[in-house]
Amino acid sequence: MTRIGLLSDTHGLLDQRVFEHFKDVDEIWHAGDIGSDMVLHRLREFKPTRAVFGNMDSGDVRYSLSEFYRFRVEDVNVLMTHIGGYPGHYNPWLIPWFRKSLEAKNALINAQMSNDPINEQMVHDQMVNVIDLFVCGHSHILKVQYDPLYKFLTMNPGAAGKQGWQPCQTLLRFTIDGSKIDNLEVIELERL
Repeated sequence: MTRIGLLSDTHGLLDQRVFEHFKDVDEIWHAGDIGSDMVLHRLREFKPTRAVFGNMDSGDVRYSLSEFYRFRVEDVNVLMTHIGGYPGHYNPWLIPWFRKSLEAKNALINAQMSNDPINEQMVHDQMVNVIDLFVCGHSHILKVQYDPLYKFLTMNPGAAGKQGWQPCQTLLRFTIDGSKIDNLEVIELERL
């Protein structure tokens, strides 16, 4: 089991309470608009950290990270970017990736249902396209929603920083156990 702490939109402010809420996680994921390389450095000193740059990031943050990050944790394939949207309202440049993921999932289901032995190379080729969890930030709106069209879970942790209109700072904490995403917790930090 892997415990994940997810945040976004710190905009240069890394609230000390994040360290308390993420003390027991195995990894931290930051979905962009980090705000400064110091925030990223402090997170990486604390826990292994995966991150993407956001539209407000510049300098060392932008140059050390990518806009899109695909990775696998246990049996969950993750796509993380900053500006992504949510089911029914995605940014258009993501749709081809989502369609390819759905095609790959359908091909794997068909292969499993057939009586023919599953071709290991075909399975490997299809798995690289699969998205099980889509993570983004940008909107400052915390939203966790399953997408029935593309068959993956979407997560936006809201904003962990103070920039913006949101009434409180938000974080997400959850676990990945094999292919299961579980134990989701919403953490609200009162704006001080």
